[in-house]
Amino acid sequence: MWLLEKEVHMPSNNQPGSPPVLVPLWTREEIAKSVATLARNIDRDYVDCTPVLVGALKGAFIFMADLVRELQTPVEIEFMRLSSYGTGTESSGDVQIEFGPSREAIEGRSVIVVEDIIDTGLTTTAALEHLNQYDPSSLRICTLLDRPERRLVELEADYAGFTFTDHFVVGYGLDLDQKYRQLPGIYGLETDA
Repeated sequence: MWLLEKEVHMPSNNQPGSPPVLVPLWTREEIAKSVATLARNIDRDYVDCTPVLVGALKGAFIFMADLVRELQTPVEIEFMRLSSYGTGTESSGDVQIEFGPSREAIEGRSVIVVEDIIDTGLTTTAALEHLNQYDPSSLRICTLLDRPERRLVELEADYAGFTFTDHFVVGYGLDLDQKYRQLPGIYGLETDA
């Protein structure tokens, strides 16, 4: 069981200097409550149709699994793999779409893009533009974490769990160079500069 009441020092496999300090932001229980609220809102909005949820890999996989389990609305599942971070904590701004759903899975359908975090908005905008080419009947965004003050493009989530500022975040599927995804809570990463 991870301690969430205080800062946690995690070993760093390939970063020079002191290991990063992980400051608890949201516990497993707080995340579960937010996911349940998001699911109720989606259920309310999709009473008469079966939406297609498109999960943004890799970061959203845990959030999407928990969200699907909370939904009462039948859904279909697709995934996209996008990247803009490479290594480190700053987006490169160059969004790569490695794979995504087929036109047949999206065309004429109600689609919800499921994101772990919306930060600059560049990755989410690229996903929306890509999916829009397939003529969905509607296209919405559900994100667990929203950091609007860092937006570089005009973008607003239709469903957002937590809004925050500061911190590069890890845990609950979010990573730094493929590390920390397994943490059950969400932590702010602080490094000694």
